Amino acid sequence: MEIPSQFSPVSAAFIPDSRRAWLRLVVAVIIGSLGSVGMWSVVVALPVVQGDFGATRGTASLAFTMVMLGFGLGQVVTGKISDRHGIVAAIGVGIGILGLSYVGAGYAPSVWAFILLHFAIGLSSAATFGPLMAEASHWFDRYRGLAVAIAASGNYIGGTIWPPLVNFGIQTIGWRASHIAIGIFTAIAMALALVVLRRFMGAATRRSHAGAPPPQVDLRLSTNALTVILSLAAIACCVAMSMPQVHIVAYCGDLGYGVARGAEMLSLMLGFGIISRIGSGFLADKIGGIRTLLIGSVAQGAALLFYLFFDSLTSLYIISAMFGLFQGGIVPSYAIIVREAMPAKEAATRIGIVIFASVFGMSFGGWISGVIFDATGSYAAAFANGLAWNLFNVTIMLLLLLRARQHQGSFGRASTAQPETT
Repeated sequence: MEIPSQFSPVSAAFIPDSRRAWLRLVVAVIIGSLGSVGMWSVVVALPVVQGDFGATRGTASLAFTMVMLGFGLGQVVTGKISDRHGIVAAIGVGIGILGLSYVGAGYAPSVWAFILLHFAIGLSSAATFGPLMAEASHWFDRYRGLAVAIAASGNYIGGTIWPPLVNFGIQTIGWRASHIAIGIFTAIAMALALVVLRRFMGAATRRSHAGAPPPQVDLRLSTNALTVILSLAAIACCVAMSMPQVHIVAYCGDLGYGVARGAEMLSLMLGFGIISRIGSGFLADKIGGIRTLLIGSVAQGAALLFYLFFDSLTSLYIISAMFGLFQGGIVPSYAIIVREAMPAKEAATRIGIVIFASVFGMSFGGWISGVIFDATGSYAAAFANGLAWNLFNVTIMLLLLLRARQHQGSFGRASTAQPETT
């Protein structure tokens, strides 16, 4: 159903894979890059906040846990909002909460207040990831895998840019003033970008899925069963993924290299993750989401193994780059699998559920790694724990690959125009 708007003619027809689709995607990536700040600022601030409040490493790590729990729950909530009211409404709600939460964190009177506010930060960022990937999948047909991966790359572009900026802010004006500045800047910048996105999309409030291609892969599983299996796989891979991403800054500090070196490694890791995500999109369009995810998971396990045996400064830079290059395409592959095997009308909600599981894995992994460190005084056992969870993920994906059965003629895709939608 179309609603007239001053931003877009009612008669405009939207064509998948068109120039307008790519323009939408560019703006979506900008929004995703800005909205992802909550996932990365807490990693950089963790050692400073821990020292300021006199907290343990495990307690301070709960801030990241709350970010990820809020981010995960928000995937489901904003996914439903996006399916019903459109992605613009979902992101608009998140912008206000993000700005207020960061300002509140800057004035937090205790470590527990700081931790709880990070739940709201994570919740507010949710619409800029899973639902945005689902929406991008509707804008493209031939290049759907690539588009989903690019949309997901906003998260890693933010991870490349934000850690050095946050570290600079903390060293210059302190962590409290830095959080207040982040809240004000992101609220203004994201609001401006959202206005541009709405202009490209018009003002339709619901997306019609009548002309969407049917599922391409038959896994001989019900939609609910596949959602549960993908959620278990997402938890497993992200417990493994969280160890370097959450603790690399603190790890470098413990080794005597300084937190600035750790922030650089995190930025390097996520920078190479951008390459991985875009590359995985190309690969998924060729071999499918399941195979792409399996390749990424095996490679991620190999990088974790290297962390166990090498800890010199040079080797950590190299391994961090390898880790980013190997694991960056894993999470977007879940969204691609959902679109390959499930009806389009459920895309945002189903992707939201699976992404919720993945961020639960990230939050649990970030917390348990801190607890393991507190218990052993070393990150070696935490890396080994990540390897075990990674093996579980590989096992699940191998079993799904064995069940996969391509529909005959499923790769023939139409290119007819569809109504302009949000």
